[in-house]
Amino acid sequence: MSGILVVAEARQGELREVSLELITAALSIKPQAGGPLVVALIDEAAPALAPALAVEGVDEVLTVAPGVPAFEPHVAARALTALIEARQPALVLLGQTIDSMGFAPAVAAVAGTGFASDVVGLAWEDGPRAHRGAYGDKLLDELEFPGRATTLLMLRPGTFAPAAVDRAGASVSAFDAGDLAAAARTEHLGFREAPAGDVDITKAEFLLSIGRGVADRDNIPRFEELARRLGATLSVSRPIVDAGWIPSARQVGQSGKTVKPRLYLALGISGAVQHLAGMRTAETIIAVNTDPEAPIFGVAHFGAVADMFELADELEAHFE
Repeated sequence: MSGILVVAEARQGELREVSLELITAALSIKPQAGGPLVVALIDEAAPALAPALAVEGVDEVLTVAPGVPAFEPHVAARALTALIEARQPALVLLGQTIDSMGFAPAVAAVAGTGFASDVVGLAWEDGPRAHRGAYGDKLLDELEFPGRATTLLMLRPGTFAPAAVDRAGASVSAFDAGDLAAAARTEHLGFREAPAGDVDITKAEFLLSIGRGVADRDNIPRFEELARRLGATLSVSRPIVDAGWIPSARQVGQSGKTVKPRLYLALGISGAVQHLAGMRTAETIIAVNTDPEAPIFGVAHFGAVADMFELADELEAHFE
């Protein structure tokens, strides 16, 4: 077995960005893995969306007609099983998403493949190696899968930058997985959008983000005003939301929002893996923390070991 199979995702006729992130991950190890890089999309709109997946480095794009109008986990499981049997890939990559979690682990269990979820790093050395957080993300595990002809990995969204959509011209063809609709056991009734928050931080060009270093709820208005003066939108890390100080609509991270602003200014944020997953692809990251060993400095383009309140003093004086 050889090669990499990427399972892309779409919803309501639109390609989900995690699909292009998975391609980036696959391309990072393609030379070591050998074999072709194949991208499959299981969706009724796949023929229209497939050209966007034919980026540089992709050898083939497969469209799979599920025969049902929306995602159905049993249908997706049967389609993925058929793809693996037909193409015999050494590695299968999916996103750690609400859809994939509904069928990918079951496919791995039934097929007896290697398996890991919530993967944040990828390597290849005599087979795939997966990196994922352990002990509350205080440590990073490296997993190997000896004796497995195929390994299925679910990658955390936001970990890899999306591949550029350049229409490189990989071949696109339909894959016949049989009567997939017969596998359906549930009926899709419709989509219900989550209530909108007071602001959409995913669309902000400049985010001023505060974390546990803010220390007290009474300090938050000061940074709200500072963000306003700087022309930024205020966002926060999970501890601030868990404390009930700020609505969840402003939370950045795996359990919050994935953001990609032009500028991300992180004040008093240590940088747990969950938070980094939501902001590491920002164009420019500036981190300010009193701990020189804070993990956020590992992804920051610029950093300062300093007190966030002292920095706020200087910025407020400058913008008076």
